[in-house]
Amino acid sequence: MHLPDDLILNAEDEVSIRQHLTLVALAKRPADLVIEVGRLLSVHSRHWLEDQEIVVSGRRIAFVGPRGSYRGEVKARVSYPNLSAVPGFGEVHKHIESTHITPEFEAALVLPRGNTWTCEASHEFANVNGPKNQEFWQKSRLAGSPLKIFIQPGSAVPPSAWEESGGYYGYEEQREFLAHDMGTVSLDEVMDWPSVWNPENPGYIRMWGMIGATMEMRGVVEGHGSGLIDPHDLSAFAAAGISSDHEVWALEEAWERLSHGIFTELRPFSYDVILPGLIERLTDWSNIAFTTDDRSASETLEKGAADYNVRHAIEYGLAPEIAIQCATINPARHMRIDQWVGSISPGRYADIVLLDDVKTLSIRHVYADGRLVSDGKQFLGPLAPIDWPDWARKTMHIGRVLSADDFAIKAEPGRHTMQAAVLRPFHWNEDYLVEALPVVDGLVQRDTGRLITKWALVDRYRGDGAVARMFWTGCGPADPDTALASSVAHDSHNVWCIGSSDAAMAKAVNRLQEIDGGWVLVHRGEVVAEMRFEIGGLMTARSAEAFDTDMQVFYRAAEQVEWMYKPSALNLWKPGFPEFLKFATLTCSPWRWVLVAPSELAPEGFVNVQTGEQHKVVW
Repeated sequence: MHLPDDLILNAEDEVSIRQHLTLVALAKRPADLVIEVGRLLSVHSRHWLEDQEIVVSGRRIAFVGPRGSYRGEVKARVSYPNLSAVPGFGEVHKHIESTHITPEFEAALVLPRGNTWTCEASHEFANVNGPKNQEFWQKSRLAGSPLKIFIQPGSAVPPSAWEESGGYYGYEEQREFLAHDMGTVSLDEVMDWPSVWNPENPGYIRMWGMIGATMEMRGVVEGHGSGLIDPHDLSAFAAAGISSDHEVWALEEAWERLSHGIFTELRPFSYDVILPGLIERLTDWSNIAFTTDDRSASETLEKGAADYNVRHAIEYGLAPEIAIQCATINPARHMRIDQWVGSISPGRYADIVLLDDVKTLSIRHVYADGRLVSDGKQFLGPLAPIDWPDWARKTMHIGRVLSADDFAIKAEPGRHTMQAAVLRPFHWNEDYLVEALPVVDGLVQRDTGRLITKWALVDRYRGDGAVARMFWTGCGPADPDTALASSVAHDSHNVWCIGSSDAAMAKAVNRLQEIDGGWVLVHRGEVVAEMRFEIGGLMTARSAEAFDTDMQVFYRAAEQVEWMYKPSALNLWKPGFPEFLKFATLTCSPWRWVLVAPSELAPEGFVNVQTGEQHKVVW
């Protein structure tokens, strides 16, 4: 009897698999494995079943019942009488790209930590190479990786109407994605809120095309509602068919979203202000999930993966059974994939986390696809090696060598000073700052005394090396001839560079091209550190440990630089190496005035993404 590989979900294979599982459940065909456990958490009813056995055929569960109750033939049997079984943990919203390691190495990192499936919020690699996005996320699974990746094509491809990237998704693209892959399940977080509510926004038709295609194909429309507090906005958000939000920072924000029927996805950094209040108020947790969103491999090595999200919630006083629901059945139901993951039930993948202590969520073993994949925190494999093609590796298409002139800002003839538009990271104000800056040799200058330096975005897709530049304050290098460049620039992932001299900025970006993306630090005129992200300019095809080792070397080099620091009212960054700048290029709500790489609709790059208004950077 030959059964499908059961790696990439499709209806034809699914029917064959389910027909087979039906017969195994009835003991009419032999099973591959029985896993006996001391107790098993039924997440559907939130109660423990004592002395259970889980019967596995292929990658799936065929039967669950009291130990010794299965009547059929079994090839192998293992017993864990002192361990408690819970479903494999899942991510309702995660950017694997933000781990900075490729999916096969992500699997090796998170599987021993109980994470057996991930909904990949894919507008990161999709902005690098939109046409190949689905193929990219399927590669590790096709190579045999036990980590299930459910693809969520990005609504933010490109992120706004004023940006260009390596991808473009609209109605046709989204419908095609959902039509041909049952593992493609949703529209990734709708971030460009003005393009949803404002018919005059140039992104309106594209965004509603994607929403419409998702609804047409019975998919889920995910949301990003940062800054939406007013009940009119929240009502409009829900009325648009946007089903969820992970941008929840405070208790009342969470409560209002739940009250408006919005599935609420909580990130651990906001637990302290949200969970105690919800524990006091909430009786039904079915519309809550825990989510990682963005977390580097280094942070996962330190804290954990989805297991950390659950464990941390328990530490705040949430009952372990509820906390486990929030990382298993709740997100699976919301994403409409609970027929495959989210519970230890017949028909689902045999993804089982074995705990030796439930209260501390201490993991002894993990099974995925019916196979033992970890012993403690040791990954047992299989590691699915991938020979990544050039379309994933060679993504830096700046097209030319840049010079200091590309970063210079010219003054009007005869001027000794110029007015300059100035931003700072996470500048969510209605208007930009205005500062008078000196002119030397016809060029507008930085002012380190006022912590004002140069910031630039370089297009890396068209091949013409287009550069937008302006002045920023509150961050960047204070040392002379020093610059930091990166190809990680959410969400379009053009190249950003901040520097104390135009020559240093050019040197940093040119070196970044040579290494296929990542990080480059120029200090006092010399390249002193680099971190290569050769896959999409976002990730490296190496283990988490290897990535972390090299990243620590980069951090140590960055510690030798004097960095400017001026906190904003929001204080979203700390003194020192400004790694946070990779998120300072966002153009979604609540951002207003931003700098984007030059585009057809924003040729100078300086634009208010809420209104479309544009302005000179100096005048």
